[in-house]
Amino acid sequence: MCGIHGFYRFDGRAVERAHLSAMGDVTRHRGPDDEGQHIEPGGRCGIAMRRLSIIDLAGGHQPISNADDTLWVVCNGEIYNFRELRQELQARGYRFKTGSDSEVLLHLYDLHGDDFVHRLDGMFNFALWDARRQRLLIGRDHLGVKPLYVHQSASLLAFATEAKALLALPGMQPALNREVLGDYLHLGYVPAPHSMFAGIRKLPPATLLSVDAQGVREWRYWRLPQTVDRTVGEAEWVERIRAGMEAAVQRQMVADVPIGAFLSGGVDSSAVVAYMARHSDQPIRTYAIGFEGGEAEQLYNELPYARQVAGLFGTEHREIVVRPDVVGLLPRLLWHMDEPVADSAFITTYLVSEFARRDVKVILSGVGGDELFGGYRRYLGGHYLDKLARLPLWSRRLMARTAGLLPSDRHSKVLNTLRLARGLLASSELAPDDRYRHYLQVLPRDDVAALTRGQPGGSDALAAAFAAAGNDDALNRMFAVDAETQLPDDLLLLTDKMSMAVSLECRVPLLDRALVELAASIPESLKVRNGRLKHLMKSALADVLPPDILDRRKRGFGTPMGAWLKQQLAPVLRRLLAADVVRDRGLFDPAVVARLVADHEAARIDGTDALLALMNLEIWSRVHLDRHSVDDVTAELKSLIA
Repeated sequence: MCGIHGFYRFDGRAVERAHLSAMGDVTRHRGPDDEGQHIEPGGRCGIAMRRLSIIDLAGGHQPISNADDTLWVVCNGEIYNFRELRQELQARGYRFKTGSDSEVLLHLYDLHGDDFVHRLDGMFNFALWDARRQRLLIGRDHLGVKPLYVHQSASLLAFATEAKALLALPGMQPALNREVLGDYLHLGYVPAPHSMFAGIRKLPPATLLSVDAQGVREWRYWRLPQTVDRTVGEAEWVERIRAGMEAAVQRQMVADVPIGAFLSGGVDSSAVVAYMARHSDQPIRTYAIGFEGGEAEQLYNELPYARQVAGLFGTEHREIVVRPDVVGLLPRLLWHMDEPVADSAFITTYLVSEFARRDVKVILSGVGGDELFGGYRRYLGGHYLDKLARLPLWSRRLMARTAGLLPSDRHSKVLNTLRLARGLLASSELAPDDRYRHYLQVLPRDDVAALTRGQPGGSDALAAAFAAAGNDDALNRMFAVDAETQLPDDLLLLTDKMSMAVSLECRVPLLDRALVELAASIPESLKVRNGRLKHLMKSALADVLPPDILDRRKRGFGTPMGAWLKQQLAPVLRRLLAADVVRDRGLFDPAVVARLVADHEAARIDGTDALLALMNLEIWSRVHLDRHSVDDVTAELKSLIA
């Protein structure tokens, strides 16, 4: 695990070692244990890394070369099947210099060419220099667990695990990519291949990019399968899922350092802990987080469930109860994030990562289970609409028109239920693709147009993802869209950035490629049945987890941000979104922003995500665009609530 970076020059100038070092200095948090560089003789290309030592602690220094130094590689992440690949390569006569998992990339590439990536099971981004062909190849893993940013100009192509490393290059000036504001406000994140920085883009998941004297070429090497298998019975699916989950967890426990697990007490994290315990001769270390405070905070308190699961599997359980200094955290975390997001889970993820890092270097997470096996409430739209369809048409239309009169707030049990009912009723007459959009959107596209005074909204990432998702199975169609958009560009991005901010490697075994491909072939009718989310997954875990864990009410891994925006964060929100601040930034209509704040405070809407998107964008702009120090921005924000 590390951060990688480097560049290839088109203009004949030599790569300077100092420039590679400057990029590495920015991402020291990703790899505090070691660093290394390779600059090609003649200086056309340089690749480098910062290393967090996980496997072959003493011998795994990067860059790694082959026997005659004609191939060099830097790799960020883990290759979980490297031992099997190593044995296969040794049987073919390849000799290894290290015990590192990254070295298998060199010899696989030598054997299979660019197709070597199909043999990899892991989370990774890499850069491989082929001196024989004077060619640089960079790539990103199948699901996009590890991010990779690219900048290209007439003189060079540069890459880095974090966008801010690219800003360390001479001549790079941070600027806002206005073309993505529409998607950002609509979805709450910036979808690939774009980033919030002008001139910097994200390499999409499952993508390779090569650069040589002939130019730059980019291609997709894998896509989520979209063929549902209806010939397999439920009992067989149960066995396949059970075996697939257990195998994935066991594979991802490989490490030469202590490992642990995040444990919320939900189905996904509990399943990971259960299988870890089965394959460990020592108690598993587990970590959970809760919030101090009132009703809003208690809605996010899952500690009793986590304790129950920890006791069931005899883990060394540690928990932290926090009243976080959100104002003090936001500028620092948005520096680490590289891009603003409207998902408050990035705060929770950072806090629990910081807590776990006191003991371990590697953590396993249950991220991805909801996407694979149908765990989100948005997947129940068809179930509830079938019930609504039994009502007379006039009554359905009346409910849809009056849904907007219901109060909306997610931080009270009663108001949260009304919020969900309001969303269901408001979307009841929409087509399935539009209903999905309604569930996920932070702001409707019409509201985005009003905020931006009708400026072009850029691309429509959801429309593009739906166009590519040819599955006639509704739930798997949504899964395909999730895998192209929210999963890599929101959930996995924040998981990577927030864990690596504290030099913690976070693995996601439920997004094991074989398990993902298995899940993509399961029919919707088995994944969700009679309103029961994750029906098939829960059936597979029936002999592993108790019923009260399997069927407990779902709660997202976030924060009571909506309540905080009305309480302790209200002065910060009002100042950051005040008319003069909005006018000076020059992006949005101050009157529309003011109306959004007022509607949220009056519970006419649940504007939590939209306001967080706007507030985080302003803080991000001060840190990254205005180049104010994190400390100065933090002090300014704290003065507002003093």
